[in-house]
Amino acid sequence: MPLPPSGKTVWPPHQFAEPFADMDVWRAWYSGDTSHLAQVYGGPNQLALNPKARDFFELNRPSQFRGGIVGGLARMFWGEPVTPGQPAAKLHVPIAGDIAELSANLLWTDVPSVTVDTDSASDAGMARSTTAQIKRYLDDRGHATMREGTEQASALSGVYVRVVWDTKLRPRPWWDVLSPDAVVPEWKWGILTAATVWTELEPVGGGREVWRLLERHEPGSIEYGVYKGDADTLGMMMAFADHPDTAYLADRTDVQGRQATDVDRLLIGYVPNIRPNRAWAHIPEAAPFGRSDFAGIEPLMGSLDEAWTSWMRDLRLGKARIMVPQSMLETDGPGSGGLIDLDREVFVQLNMLDDGGGASSIAMNQFAIRVDEHERTCTALRKQILSSAGYSAQSFGEEGTVAATATEVVARKEESLTTRGTKILYQRPALLDLVTTTMWVDVVHCGAKGVDPTAELTASWPQAVQPDPEAVGRTLSFLETAGAISTYMKVRTLRPEWDEEEVMKEVARIRDDQAAKNPIPAGDPFGNGGGQLPDPGVDGGDPANVGEPVDGQDPQDGETDQA
Repeated sequence: MPLPPSGKTVWPPHQFAEPFADMDVWRAWYSGDTSHLAQVYGGPNQLALNPKARDFFELNRPSQFRGGIVGGLARMFWGEPVTPGQPAAKLHVPIAGDIAELSANLLWTDVPSVTVDTDSASDAGMARSTTAQIKRYLDDRGHATMREGTEQASALSGVYVRVVWDTKLRPRPWWDVLSPDAVVPEWKWGILTAATVWTELEPVGGGREVWRLLERHEPGSIEYGVYKGDADTLGMMMAFADHPDTAYLADRTDVQGRQATDVDRLLIGYVPNIRPNRAWAHIPEAAPFGRSDFAGIEPLMGSLDEAWTSWMRDLRLGKARIMVPQSMLETDGPGSGGLIDLDREVFVQLNMLDDGGGASSIAMNQFAIRVDEHERTCTALRKQILSSAGYSAQSFGEEGTVAATATEVVARKEESLTTRGTKILYQRPALLDLVTTTMWVDVVHCGAKGVDPTAELTASWPQAVQPDPEAVGRTLSFLETAGAISTYMKVRTLRPEWDEEEVMKEVARIRDDQAAKNPIPAGDPFGNGGGQLPDPGVDGGDPANVGEPVDGQDPQDGETDQA
């Protein structure tokens, strides 16, 4: 399917209106931008308010006073109408950003091991050099890029990652992360078959038109198109030279705007956060999308913000205030108001202004600050939010930092580790597909040598909770004493992240060290003082005669009878 023709083509396509709108809501929670939250929930944009000209109609919208679903959504905490005469003092707890950050850290704190399957490799040397090049991809910002993408995927349901190259900038290809609402995908049986990346460009000459660059990816080619339209439609397709940011494409593409990639693979891939997506199952084009960690917990996060705002409101209202009679105020004349000097120690009471209250007419007012009630409410909401998102409170330090064994840590973080394992199910195939595409680009466009793009790859993630080294050492010592473990298995248990070659090298080094400590004397291979092994039999070495008495020898005392 080619790029859309010129005309009133709706963009983005209408079938993605609902998913992209939900992503905008999740982006507001993820970024923690209170003005964005107020905007997506129908409330006032706080950054755009003019404090000198603030009235009821500037602060509120008609939808906030409606009934039904529309009014209910608009009246969520961030969509509630602001009381006239009161400041917009809503506070936000950035728990959504914390959840996304935790998701990325659980998956990508350590570099996963991506290796060539040695069973399918025909050349061991080629397999080693290919594995080494893959490690360079991950070390060369690939690891950091995937961690960034995973954090965005946690918030926005998934991300796209494309392979790019420019030998003038870097000797190897690298990865670029794209937001899920910046790509229009095409699927077949849940597999991405084509994708159109779109970007809004700066207006030309200060006009009000909306310029867009569309970049359609297909296996073997990329097709480009520049459009000038409005906020809702693509409009007219323009020449690349009509916009300064796309002029370079005129030399890169053919007359149809296509660029051959010389790689019979899609150079862009989709990495879902987790599946299935419960909200968009009724939309065929959006059903393969992942599911955001925020899906379904937005009201809980709004309630947490409301509870936190109420707590801070108690602090603000809990400031001590005193009320004094007018007779104690000093004035500078009519119309100048009154004031009182709180540091003054002596006041002269005027009888004609005394209302009979005397000193008791001075009153102090200080509201109670409901610390315990607010703290318990916020803690309960926080735990429920984390549990609904699939994480344990211990992962956020809710249970303190008391020292614990690896087994105890796993038990406390079981929910988080289960979610991590589920997400790895979707990360692994996406990573292997991305690495394979990168190898093809590296060989075709960057001239890589010793890289086999056709090799079968395997990927493994390191343990999220590392075992206690002391406990592992004791276990290996017990097994060695019992003679129930080999040197190979000891190294494999102690270093599970090593590949087969590294393990065998370490085994050889251990054996060399043991041989150096206990050298075998020359001429004594069996360590028995230079003798030879005893003959297992007699009479020509016949094992059947072992233990039979020699002629003339008493089998009881071993002495020879004399004739």
